[in-house]
Amino acid sequence: MTGTVVVGTQWGDEGKAKVVDLLSERSDMVVRYQGGHNAGHTVVVGDRKFAFRLTPSGILYPHVSPIIANGVVLHLPTLFAELDMLATADIDTSRLRVSTNAHLIMPWHQVLDTLAEAQRGERALGTTKNGIGPAYVDKVAREGIRVQDLLSPTRFRERLRYALVEKNLILTKVFDADPINEHDVASEYLDTFAPRLAPYVADTVDLIHRALRAQESVLFEGAQATFLDIDHGTYPFVTSSNPIAGAACAGAGVGPRDLTRIVGIAKAYVTRVGAGPFPTELHDGVGHDIVERGREFGTVTGRRRRAGWFDAVMMRQAVRLNSLTELAILKLDILDPLPTVKICVAYDIDGARHEFLPADLGLFARAVPVYEELPGWQTDTTSCRTHDELPSNAQSFLRRLAETSGVNVSMLGIGPARDQMIAVGSTEVAT
Repeated sequence: MTGTVVVGTQWGDEGKAKVVDLLSERSDMVVRYQGGHNAGHTVVVGDRKFAFRLTPSGILYPHVSPIIANGVVLHLPTLFAELDMLATADIDTSRLRVSTNAHLIMPWHQVLDTLAEAQRGERALGTTKNGIGPAYVDKVAREGIRVQDLLSPTRFRERLRYALVEKNLILTKVFDADPINEHDVASEYLDTFAPRLAPYVADTVDLIHRALRAQESVLFEGAQATFLDIDHGTYPFVTSSNPIAGAACAGAGVGPRDLTRIVGIAKAYVTRVGAGPFPTELHDGVGHDIVERGREFGTVTGRRRRAGWFDAVMMRQAVRLNSLTELAILKLDILDPLPTVKICVAYDIDGARHEFLPADLGLFARAVPVYEELPGWQTDTTSCRTHDELPSNAQSFLRRLAETSGVNVSMLGIGPARDQMIAVGSTEVAT
């Protein structure tokens, strides 16, 4: 059996969907194991672009069984909108299966998310206001509503009534906002959403284990990335779940021995959305050009991303946290015009050199990057189709990324299209 996890190693937006799409061609099942609809995944197929927020990227391959597992918080209007989009593109969506234990993002979650973020003012976290955090809060507080509840009308009404007693008190007394109407929610969810969702609902843990026992190839994809992890990220500027590779176990219902390959995804530079420390951030024209050339604007929010040089210190921590077996480096082509490129190989914090990420966020916020500068290649790489076709300076840059990160590079992206991915022999890049 083969269990492969694809995980972001930076602050998200690394291009996970493109790698998942590539690996899906040789996979039997693709499982989304955590997160919600607050992060977008874009796949380009020919002249068509598909933007996913919940649906596993592998659904584009007719032989793949796409799974939304129990670790996901599910916003049904978004899911149905994606299924409609896929149907107009003649993509069969009947293969999708949704865990009976996945939690639902309810209307009050989004309202509370928006009101709480506004109340924080200058201390805002940069949340997408999609209700992800409040939904996970209710899950941990054991007050959430799950998919299986929606398919049991009596149970759903009971849990809805119980939830709204508390939520409406908070909305009206704390935020001076309008209450949520119980009848309206019950009508929409039971009369409209439940019948449409029912054909997709299954015991996904059983389906995944059946696939593994049958020696099928199962691919696990998460949302967000390592340094947005609620436990290991740059807290509090993080998401509300665990995007790291180990979370695939809890989020999909498999054991650690079921995971044999961990592919870390990174850009050839680093980007971040919203607030939080960012040691290698560029505030100059180079940073501006990277943002413009890389079209670094959020798929979901449209917000401009912050950009900076590749950070090998962060990457070494990502290797530790995820047990990475290999790296896929994307968007190398965005650096094509630059006369020089840089890699952050260490931090200077209060005069002391740090080779690894400090656990204290205060220290991390004061980190000054120690750079290694390499000559650029100033050559268009987008038409390259093998590693050997790359300019020698680009090959040297990749080699240093691998050497300073401590893990081999196996894949390289030099454009958005499917055929702009290069398979790199591991011995060609890292020593």
